[in-house]
This record gives sequence, structure tokens and C-alpha cells, in this order.
Amino acid sequence: MRSFLGRDILSLKDFERNEFFRVFEIAESLEPIARSRRNSDLLAEKTLVTAFYQPSTRTRLAHEAAMHRLGGHVTGFADAKMTRAGDFYQESIKDTVKMLEFYGDVIVMRHFQQGAPHEAAKWASIPVINGGDGWGEHPTQILTDLYTVLREKGRLDGLNWLAVGDMRMRTMHSLAFGLTQFDCPITFVSPPDMGLTKEFKEELNQYSLDYKEAEHVEQAIADADVILVEPVIQPDYTKSRDERGDDVGMTPANYKITRELLSEKAKSDAILLHSLPRMDEIPPDVDITKWSRYWQEAFNGVVMRMALLALILGATE
Repeated sequence: MRSFLGRDILSLKDFERNEFFRVFEIAESLEPIARSRRNSDLLAEKTLVTAFYQPSTRTRLAHEAAMHRLGGHVTGFADAKMTRAGDFYQESIKDTVKMLEFYGDVIVMRHFQQGAPHEAAKWASIPVINGGDGWGEHPTQILTDLYTVLREKGRLDGLNWLAVGDMRMRTMHSLAFGLTQFDCPITFVSPPDMGLTKEFKEELNQYSLDYKEAEHVEQAIADADVILVEPVIQPDYTKSRDERGDDVGMTPANYKITRELLSEKAKSDAILLHSLPRMDEIPPDVDITKWSRYWQEAFNGVVMRMALLALILGATE
């Protein structure tokens, strides 16, 4: 197995099966630190640089919280408009990263341009973590989701997945690539104009992913062990910021996970994931049901980033 020391985390296409389990093993070993709400000194001499060109709540703060839990330091920006990268100069990724590499030991980047973290990694002498790149990928989120399922179900192989939402989303791309390493059939449910693209299907076929598509969530939910939901009402991820208009519409019933649907159609031990934020695709009354796991998922987001930082920066091997 390849070492994680100094490694970029850009895409789950780069991950082999045993590497997933190594990350999960380290996450489980570090989880008690986060659960007891204390900080350690594992990365006391290290600094995380956050470079967020798009808004973020969970991804940025989970990385920052993870670094604090490991005793490290954090610097960076959460609004590119407050930097030379977003003002009159429109500083290039190369120039920005060549500066940021002197300010810390690892960079986590979210960007509205697909491939931007990959470009950053070309120029940086320190590791780069992809915190979401346009419509590209979101590897740390899906590592979090897989870890959540493993902790809740005790296994990954043999579980049936249902993914509901916009298949153009970076989380859906990383999910599909991640599941290629496990025996996990998946059904994708999305509006026709948000379905799997021809190019993406061709790529998934090369990876031998066991997948199918359905038009309505009711057609597939009964067989699902894991239900992962994302909104079908989406901002434009190719923009640095896309503020909602006066009328953004409502989620059609085909793509909505209600309490009634879960009670009538879902397995009693199925688990429901959502990376958040949500619109109305999961109503609030689902939060207290036995199916919901998105709050545990949020906690695990800190644990997963702790594991990745510890591995990348050499606190564990």
C-alpha cells in the first residue's frame, strides 16, 4: 500500500480498496478525541491553510476543527473576494499556491473551477486536499459517508445504495468512484436533465460499477440499505457565489424522502445520509426517525479529516 505521507487527496479514483480501510482504521482510532471534545498534540507543530473560493460551512469548519483537535494551527481565507485571487488582480492559482505553501504544511482548497485543486497540486510543494471543485469531485465528503456507513452497519460490501438528487454534483461523482472498490450495487434517481451524463457512464463502465437508474425514488427505496440524498434544487457550482433568487421552486415528489415514504417503503434498518445543506428534499420531521444519520455524518466529517491530516502530515503511518 502506498504511503499517505505528503500525499494529495484530489480524487477517489486515486484510491485503492485497502487504502480506504487504512483511512477508516485511523479514523476509528482518533474518534475518541473528537467524541470526548478534547484536543491532542499530534499535529502541534503543523499548520493547515484553507483556500476557499466558494462558500462552505461543513467542509471548511470540519477541516479546521480536525486540525484543532489534533493540536495544529489554522490560517487561510473563506472568501476569495477578500484576497488578490478574487479582486482586480484575479491572481492565478499557481501564484496563489506558491505563496500559500510558505504559510502552512497542507492546503485544503474549494474552488468553483473543476480541476482547480489538481492545478494547485501541480505547483504546491505541500499536500493539497480537494474540498470540492465545481462539478468535479468531493472526496473527503464521500470518505466521510463511507466511514459513517461502516460504523453504522459494520460493513460496506453487500449493501445496496440508493442515490437521489442531481447526478452532476461532485458528491455523486466521488460516491460512484468510491463504490467501485466495494460490492455495492447502486441505483441513481434524478430528474432527466440532472442524470448521469453519457461521458460519466462510459467512465463508470470502465470501472465496472454495478449501477442502474430509476425515475422515481419509490421504485428503488425498498431494496436500499443506504439512502444518500442531495438536493435537486442546486446553485451553479461554476460560480464563486450563487445566491438564491426569490423563487427557487420546490422538490418534486419523485426525489423527496418523507417520513411517510420511509415508514411505508424503506427497510427498517436502512440509513439515510445527506451531506447538507438541504432544501425541502428531506423534511425536518425525518430528523428524529430511526433512519436519519446525517448528524452522525457531520460528526464523522471531523473524524475523517482528522484521519486524513494525521496520515498526510506523518502523525501516523
